[in-house]
Formats: sequence, structure tokens, C-alpha cells
Amino acid sequence: MLKGGCYCGAVRYETAASPQQRTACHCLTCRGISGAPFVAWFSVPAGSFRFVAGEPARFRSSERATRTFCAACGTPLTFESTGHSDKIDVTVCSLEDPEQAPPVDHTYGRSQLSWVRLGDALPVHPEARPK
Repeated sequence: MLKGGCYCGAVRYETAASPQQRTACHCLTCRGISGAPFVAWFSVPAGSFRFVAGEPARFRSSERATRTFCAACGTPLTFESTGHSDKIDVTVCSLEDPEQAPPVDHTYGRSQLSWVRLGDALPVHPEARPK
């Protein structure tokens, strides 16, 4: 069981699914939303994910995506795409144990900041991961 939530503890979630599509995303939107140079994500089937305490705030970050975050402390939590309603993406570092879902690649490497030096030897995709 993967468990996590926001920094202040107001919002908690859990999923029994194994983390899939683990990546570190360097896109402009993820960077802007998080205030960080990139965001690590994993995906699970939408039906396996549930909020168990509190209710996150939601906003549409683009015409095709809705993101959730804690309204009290601002922690980014999830990403839901209108084109992939069968899955939900979750921020790795909102897990109680982020070591449970380490990234296996980097996506949107074309947007990577010039001062970020990756030393993990993971593949870097210029845009989304190839299908």
C-alpha cells in the first residue's frame, strides 16, 4: 500500500496499486506549478487511488489537465489528464516513503534548465516518453 499526503497533513491519500510510468518531468507547467526545477511523478489506475483524509483543492492547469494540491500548505499532489481518465499521476515526494517510486527516466528534457546537471544516468526524453 502506497500512502502519502501533503506536508501539513491536512490531505492524505492511499493506493494499493504498484507505481507505473515513473518519471521526472521537466516541462514548463510542472516547473511553474511546483516552483522546482522538475517534478517526479508516478501513475496508478484512477480507480485504485483515493483521498482518505481532507479534500484537496483542484484547478485546471491547462485545457486538458486538472491538478490537485493542499489548500493549507500548497503541496502539489496529483495530475489528471482528460485524455487519460483511467489513470492518475501522483507526486513522488508526497509519498510517506518516496523511495517506493523512484523515477526511471526524465521527460520533457528539452525544457530542462541549463543549470540542472543530471547525474543519475537515466534516459532523458526531449518531450513525452515515446509510446
